Amino acid sequence: MGGSKKKIAEYLNGQATLDLLKFITCGSVDDGKSTLIGRLLYEAQLIFEDQIAVLKNDSKRQGTQHGEIDFALLVDGLAAEREQGITIDVAYRFFSTERRKFIVADTPGHEQYTRNMVTGASTADAAVILIDARSGVSAQTRRHSFICSLLGIKNIVLAVNKMDLVNYDREIFWEITNDFKSYQSNLDFQTVSSIPLSALCGDNVVERSPKTPWYTGPTLISFLESLEKNEEIKESFCMPVQWVNRPNSEFRGYAGKVISGSINLGERVKCFPSGEEAKVESILLYKESFSTARKNQSLTVTLDREIDCSRGSVIAAIDNKIELADTFEVELVWMDEDQGHQGRSYLLKSSVTTVGASLSDIKFEYNINTMEHLSSKQLYMNAIASVTLTLDRPIPYQPYKDNSHLGSFVLIDRYTNSTAAAGMINFALRRSKNIYPQDLNINRVARETLNGHEARVLWFTGLSGSGKSSIANLVEQELHKKGVRTYVLDGDNLRHGLNKDLGFVKSDRVENIRRVSEVAKLMHDAGMVVLVSFISPFRAERDMARELFNEGQFLEIYVDTPIEIAEKRDTKGLYAKARRGEIPNFTGIDSPYEEPQLPEIRLNAGHDTLEACANKVVEYL
Repeated sequence: MGGSKKKIAEYLNGQATLDLLKFITCGSVDDGKSTLIGRLLYEAQLIFEDQIAVLKNDSKRQGTQHGEIDFALLVDGLAAEREQGITIDVAYRFFSTERRKFIVADTPGHEQYTRNMVTGASTADAAVILIDARSGVSAQTRRHSFICSLLGIKNIVLAVNKMDLVNYDREIFWEITNDFKSYQSNLDFQTVSSIPLSALCGDNVVERSPKTPWYTGPTLISFLESLEKNEEIKESFCMPVQWVNRPNSEFRGYAGKVISGSINLGERVKCFPSGEEAKVESILLYKESFSTARKNQSLTVTLDREIDCSRGSVIAAIDNKIELADTFEVELVWMDEDQGHQGRSYLLKSSVTTVGASLSDIKFEYNINTMEHLSSKQLYMNAIASVTLTLDRPIPYQPYKDNSHLGSFVLIDRYTNSTAAAGMINFALRRSKNIYPQDLNINRVARETLNGHEARVLWFTGLSGSGKSSIANLVEQELHKKGVRTYVLDGDNLRHGLNKDLGFVKSDRVENIRRVSEVAKLMHDAGMVVLVSFISPFRAERDMARELFNEGQFLEIYVDTPIEIAEKRDTKGLYAKARRGEIPNFTGIDSPYEEPQLPEIRLNAGHDTLEACANKVVEYL
C-alpha cells in the first residue's frame, strides 16, 4: 500500500500545468474501443500490480483472449457488458503522459445505444473512430462520424484496428482510408488522420510497430499529445439563472453557472427575455467575494437595481448576441424507441429553461450512408433529421455552432419522462421574428356577452361505433333549444374537407387532431360551444388540445363503450373489414386506443342509452 500511495503522489505532482484533451472512442460494435482504452491505461502505467493480477484472472475466466490479458475488461465494468463483450454505458477514464492529460469516453458501438454515444461526444475535443480492418467502414461508423460532425468535433483519428488479423496488409489499410475519405467529404471535419494499429498487441498505440514499416505517421498517443485544440472563439459572458437567492428583503442575488465568457464588477449586463439592463454590483460564493465571474464557475451575482429576472432567465454581457425566438430549424438525433411524429408535442429542456415544443415539420431524414435527404413524417430510433420545432413561448438562444450551451437541448416525452431526442439549433425561422399576434378590439369575452353564455370545448373521444357523434348531436340539439350557439366538429365530416389529405397511419392521426384542435380554438374564441367528435386515440394529442385552453374551457368526455358492443353497432361494417385486413391501422384492432385517465365526464355508453348519456353532459354543463 505504501508503494501505491507513493506512486499516486508522484503521479499527481506536476499534473496541474498539463493541458487537458477530452476525446471519445467510437465506431461499430466490437471494433476494439474498450481494448484500446485499456491498452492506453496499461501503457500509461496507471494500473497497479494488484489490479493487473485481478485483470489476468478475469481474462482467463472470460476466455476471450485465450489466456492473454483482455484490456477491454478494464473499461467494461457492467456485468452485462462483460457477458456480451460490448460497451453499453459511457465509461470515462483519466490518464496522462508527460506532455498532456486526457479524459477519454468509451462510447457504445451497438446501434441500440447510440444515445449514449451522443452523450459522450457532446463534450469532446476530438474523436478516435475505430474501424475493424476485417470489416471496413460500416453503417455505424458512418452514423457515429456524422454525429461527431453535427456536434462540432473537428479533429478525427481514423484508427484502423485489428491490423494483426489481416497480417498488417497495407492495401487493406489504404482501401479503408480511401473509403472513409469519400464519405468524410460530406462532413465538417478540419483534420482526419489515419493510423493502422492493433489495440490488443499494442502496435502503433504508444510505440511504433516494426510490423508496419510502410506507415510513417505518428503513433496514436503521440498524435493525441501534439493535437492542437480548436481555438475558442472570444466568448461573451452568459449565465442562465437557476435560482433567485432572496433570504430577506435586503438581498436579491441571481445564482447560476457561467457557461461562457467572464464579467467584472461594475460591467453592464442584460437580462433575457425581459431585455432590462443593470450593472454587476457583487459576485459571491458563500462568504467569499470575487472581482470577476469566469466560465464554469457556479456563483451568485447581484445587480445595482432590481430588474425582471427569474429562474429560466439569462444574464449576459451587453455585447452578447443572444436572441429570442419560438420557431427553429434544428438537427435531431432521435433516441426513443417510440416513434417521433410530425405535430406531436414534447418538453424541450435546454441549459436555460423547460418549455413545450412540437415537431411542426419533419423536413427530411438523412440517409447516413449517402447523405441523401429522405422524406419522412415519423422518426425512428437513431434517425438523424432536420426538423422545424415550434415552442409555446420564445426562449433565449444562439446557434449551436456559436454557443453549444444555448444552442443545444433535449426533447423529453411528457408521459414517460424519457429522453426522446437530442437537438442542435441551426437558426430561428424568420417567421418567428416577423409574425406578431394582432390585437383586436372585439375579443372572446365580448362575444360571450353578446351570445349570453360562456364558450366551451366539449371533446368527445372513444372507439369507432362508441356513440360519440350521436351523443354530440343530441347534446347540440338540447343546447340549441336553450339558445346556446354551438357547432359540431365531426371526424368523418372534416375528413371530407380540411383533412381529406390525411390517411390513418399514426403520423396522420397526430396531424388530424392538431388541425381540429386549432379549429376548435378559433371557434371557441368566437364565443361558441364547440362539440368535437373524434376518436382521437392518443393521449398526447388530446392533452395537446387541452393545453390550448384555460382551465375549465376544455372538457374531455370519454364515451366508454366496450369494443364488442361497438362492433355490434357497426352499421358501416368497418370492424368487419378491419378484421379481414381490408382497413389497416384501425383503432381497437391493429392500432391502439389510449383511454383518458381523468376525463371530466365518463359516459357508460355500453350500458346507458344515448339519450341518457346526452342528458348527463347537459346536466354537467
